[in-house]
Amino acid sequence: MPQFAEIALPVPLRQNFSYRIPDTIAPMPTQGVRVEVPFGQQKMIGLVTNISDTCDLPPQKIRNITRVLDDESLLSEPLYKLTEWAARYYFCSHGMMLSQAIPVALRKGASAQPETIRYYALTEKGEQSDSNSLGRAHAQKKIVELLKGSEVTVEEAQALELSVSALKALRERDWIDIYERPVTTDISWRDALKMGEAPHKLNKQQAVAVAALNHQQGFHCSLLEGVTGSGKTEVYLSLIETVLKAGKQALVLVPEIGLTPQTINRFKHRFQVTIAVLHSGLTDKQRLDAWRQARSGEAAIIIGTRSALFTPMAWPGVIILDEEHDSSFKQQEGVGYHARDLAVMRGHLEDIPVVLGSATPSLESLHNAIAGRYHHLQLSERAGSAVKARQGVIDIRNQPLRGGVSQALFNEMRIHLQAGNQVLLFLNRRGFAPALLCHECGYLHECDRCDAFFTLHQSLGEIRCHHCGNQYAIPRQCHNCGSTMLQGQGIGTEQLEGILSKEFPEYPVVRIDRDTTSRKGSLEQQLNAIHRGSFRILVGTQMLAKGHHFPDVTLVALLDVDGALFSADFRAPERFGQLYTQVAGRAGRASKPGTVLLQTHQSDNPLLQDLLQRGYGEFARSQLEERRMALLPPVWHMVLIRAEAHQAEDAENFLRAFAEQLGQHKELELIGPMPAPLDRKAGFHRRHLLVQAADRRLIQQLFEHALPIVEQLPLARRCRWSIDRDPQDLL
Repeated sequence: MPQFAEIALPVPLRQNFSYRIPDTIAPMPTQGVRVEVPFGQQKMIGLVTNISDTCDLPPQKIRNITRVLDDESLLSEPLYKLTEWAARYYFCSHGMMLSQAIPVALRKGASAQPETIRYYALTEKGEQSDSNSLGRAHAQKKIVELLKGSEVTVEEAQALELSVSALKALRERDWIDIYERPVTTDISWRDALKMGEAPHKLNKQQAVAVAALNHQQGFHCSLLEGVTGSGKTEVYLSLIETVLKAGKQALVLVPEIGLTPQTINRFKHRFQVTIAVLHSGLTDKQRLDAWRQARSGEAAIIIGTRSALFTPMAWPGVIILDEEHDSSFKQQEGVGYHARDLAVMRGHLEDIPVVLGSATPSLESLHNAIAGRYHHLQLSERAGSAVKARQGVIDIRNQPLRGGVSQALFNEMRIHLQAGNQVLLFLNRRGFAPALLCHECGYLHECDRCDAFFTLHQSLGEIRCHHCGNQYAIPRQCHNCGSTMLQGQGIGTEQLEGILSKEFPEYPVVRIDRDTTSRKGSLEQQLNAIHRGSFRILVGTQMLAKGHHFPDVTLVALLDVDGALFSADFRAPERFGQLYTQVAGRAGRASKPGTVLLQTHQSDNPLLQDLLQRGYGEFARSQLEERRMALLPPVWHMVLIRAEAHQAEDAENFLRAFAEQLGQHKELELIGPMPAPLDRKAGFHRRHLLVQAADRRLIQQLFEHALPIVEQLPLARRCRWSIDRDPQDLL
């Protein structure tokens, strides 16, 4: 009797596809294994979701499975259930959700079984050598110290962004070499956990938090709310030690690739175990090797960014999200899942604890903690001898500015620099200037594909649109009047760097933004140079604000944040509070007292005063109350339907038809269709439809009923559209 398989394929059609299992095929496919199948004119790899004896399709339309790639399911039952739940929740196909959960190499047909491992280790000569003899070769010294008593795989070396030239130099000295061994799953850490450096002594609040986390069994979600510098990482390390000693694995998620080397180093110094690293900066093979190590149980700790959430664990023990408030945990392209929400669901399905840590918790997590759904732990004191930074506001109304910097701030910088400390200036605007202005006619050069101005990048010799990537050489003449009197309007990090170099020629300046860190390993090199004291003035965007520990930074200044106080996005006050608190947290993190200064034209703004006087904790709670009164998330639930088309009417008409299918319900609020805040992007007119309700289940039911009808509408083919559940960005 013939058998048939339901296959989930990575295509946007929200359905699975039926195929015949030929008698000649072996092994017999089961749920969760990969198979290769013909799809249209091509071959695709999908996952089996079900096996049955019947098929509704006419026999002549059923095609055969070509081959089976696995002997057993790639995903454990809880992980498979997570992908099913997520596909339904985020209104996407199961195949698209499964493609998020499986490394690219496996989607292309690579073997899921481990191969050989290549690793760096000290040679006999290296073991007997003294690293101090390397003199000022700091990168080589760091590698030798790291390899003493341990080894680092080639993948880990790249993830840690170890200097390639330093590795090469040490190999030429015959101090280190690359060795290779067949993969044998080493799970000896489960029998005897080897520890590295001794843990720091916990203060009272940290000890209480660790005891509370260790006391609870099975699934529970805890929000660890700790002021910047309060030692949240030390709490994570203590909790992970307990988990590892119980023979279980830990999954740690961080928001940015830039934070992974710092986190890996901290964990490697504490635990002498294999650490698997997963983030978008790795090659497909590196990600697959890390995935295999985690799945086999060899990796005791898995550290990664958003997509690492789906990494299988042989013995799941705990999931930790650091900086849980960060918007990077929400995927904006393709399937718009939120790693924080799926981490909580995964913890529930695996029956393991989940810890969400942040100095500035998202209002969603705070709402759940206050409602009693999450266990709420607080760290209100800075760890060690660090004290809370002194805060101040510089009112720049009617004040002369040079490069966006007031004289009062220049004076304060000079005091800190002369005392031998470092200074950090935050400006969340990369490039030389945010616009190119004609001094003669006042024309601002606008992107021809977006409703946005070109950003001037002087060092690159180009103007670039930060929305669609459109770029041109800097024009010699105004596009409007032909004048050659063109100049940058406003201040970007590139211009600020130049002005500071002229103002303080004796103090080296470093700029950290997406333009200066695009080369692989450049961010790690710059951060290492900052820690060595090679740079005294730090200029940067949000990349510099997140989680970094700079013990010698005693002054932090925020230059241009007034725009955040007047945004159309209802999340803007929350984001502003988080940003200010996170940036301010870079000051005075060690024994030196810190100062935080905010330059503003809005010194009497109620939002700003509330944040400065009461701190983020109370500010966030008052914001939560405002959201409750305005019936906005997280109190109500929101879905954003985006549509874009070359003709604005096509997008509008489609969204009207969508709204009609959702129907009229008194519990449902529909807003739109309306133009998006950025009306035109990359040549497309963009329209939004907002759907809100107090009951999440009502939204689920209405969309599941409406979507099959909407997908068949002729209007649906005249525009590109997507559904964003729990949107974090209304742009």
